[in-house]
Amino acid sequence: MMGMLYLVPTPVGNLEDITLRALRVLKEADLILAEDTRTTSVLLKHYDIHNQLMSHHKFNEHGTSANVVERLCAGQTVALVSDAGTPGISDPGFFLVREAVAAGIEVQCLPGATAFVPALVASGLPDDRFCFEGFLPQKKGRQTRLAALAMEQRTMVIYESPYRLVKTMQQLAEVMGQDRRACVAREISKLHEECRRGSLEELIAHFTATPPRGEIVLIVAGCDEKTIKEMNKKNNIKDIPA
Repeated sequence: MMGMLYLVPTPVGNLEDITLRALRVLKEADLILAEDTRTTSVLLKHYDIHNQLMSHHKFNEHGTSANVVERLCAGQTVALVSDAGTPGISDPGFFLVREAVAAGIEVQCLPGATAFVPALVASGLPDDRFCFEGFLPQKKGRQTRLAALAMEQRTMVIYESPYRLVKTMQQLAEVMGQDRRACVAREISKLHEECRRGSLEELIAHFTATPPRGEIVLIVAGCDEKTIKEMNKKNNIKDIPA
């Protein structure tokens, strides 16, 4: 009988932000795969969980996945966690899931914590349609990606390091305009949680004067229809009839 691979969301800050089902799965799993065993050990110790723990991160996932799939095929239950949030969302997870699916193993992802959802909902920007960009390219393809986002009509969700936040917002302001609305959410569910809203110009000024710390989610408003029409007219692009 085949085993089961569970993707288990873990708290992005407050250790209480974990579901009862997630705790049960972690307690029952034959093996827990962790992005960083030191980080996950803190969570497991807090909830008195002592199951086998193994490192599984972006630098070794290609090497460890084959062994994990063998254990799943042998009937074991494996739980995959990242340092925080839902595995596979800008974290390791996709490669193992793909290999497990290819081997005919059932994969279940538990609902739970992820950083961008509370940031998006609390931003005050439209959340009925949005696109998740994760971390933008650092070098190759960055300018092309930024230029493409300038015309994106959906609200954009971007992960960023506190050390690169101001630079990224400056680059976004160059292609989108300084008055584009945005929100910086940081340290979600932690003691110093902050959700600062304003134009890109206002946010750049604030975080230049007060360097940010902690985990960052940047929410940027989409391009409005008026601007789209102006850009299309400038570039001689005609709207396609519905």
